[in-house]
Order: sequence, then structure tokens, then C-alpha cells
Amino acid sequence: MNLDWIILHGLRVLTTCPLLDFWMPRITALGNSGIVWVVAAIVLLCTKKYRRYGVMLLVGLAAALLLGNLALKNLFARPRPCWLDESVPLLIARPSDYSFPSGHTMAGAIGATILTAADRRFGWAAIPLAVLIAFSRLYLYVHFPSDVLGGAVLGVGIGLLMLYGERRIAGRCKHRPLQ
Repeated sequence: MNLDWIILHGLRVLTTCPLLDFWMPRITALGNSGIVWVVAAIVLLCTKKYRRYGVMLLVGLAAALLLGNLALKNLFARPRPCWLDESVPLLIARPSDYSFPSGHTMAGAIGATILTAADRRFGWAAIPLAVLIAFSRLYLYVHFPSDVLGGAVLGVGIGLLMLYGERRIAGRCKHRPLQ
């Protein structure tokens, strides 16, 4: 048994309870299609102060969709734990796409990275929510720990790339000589 299975089964043994059985499907639903992060981006777009962060968040989520869900999932074609071990009853609908990387986690990491950069106070809500959504994917037995780790690393990377790219573009616009 490899480390992914050991961690996944250990989490099930240590955390399975009626309270989490109730809450984890609801928490994971917040990450379906990145909806909570899309809503956050729309809210940011409605304010002049944070508009550029809203744009970065939407562009980052679109990049995650293309890179993670359309490219990497099909490239790696990794089966989900619930496909390989059907003895664990699922609390959500059985996913039909591949496992690596976790799109919920990737979107959460992008959201938490960009929202925290926009205002540290936003991070106080975004980071715990992203962590809870990532944990829910393990709890619900639809991702391996390495899927979640990969999604987190890619998500933070995309978030930082959005922030760096925006700063480079803004810097060029400010220093461009008048013609």
C-alpha cells in the first residue's frame, strides 16, 4: 500500500463521523466549478480598489480550468480512489473525470493567494475555506492526498503568476514615456 492510500485510509479512520458526513458535502459544493471563488472575483470587480484582483482571479481560474481540468487530468488519467475502492460509500455523486490534480483545491489555492494579496483580511476567510474544501475532497474519498497537494502547488503557482504578471504589466504602463 503506498503513502497516498495510507494517508487516505488514516484520515477516514480518524475523522469519519456524522457531523463531518453532514458538512463535508456542503463544503465541497462551495468549490464545485470554483463557484465561491468566481463569486469572490465578481465582488472584487464591483469595487474600484480591488477590481484588478477580481480580473486576476477570473483569469487564474480560467487558467486552472484549462491547465488542470482539461490538460493535466487527461494527460495523467489517474483513477480516483472511489473508482478503485468501491467499498467506501460516497456522500456525493461519483465524479466522472480523472483525479490528478484536484480542481477544487487548485481553484481554492488561486483564490486564497489572490484574495490574500488583495487584502490580508480577505485571507483570514479565504485560506481556511480553501483548506476546508481541499480536506473535503479527501474526506469524501474522491481524491488522493497527492492530487490535493498537486492542486495546491499548481494553484499557488498560478495565483503568484497572476500577481507577478499584473505587476509587470502595471510597471510597464507606468514607466512608458509619453509620445
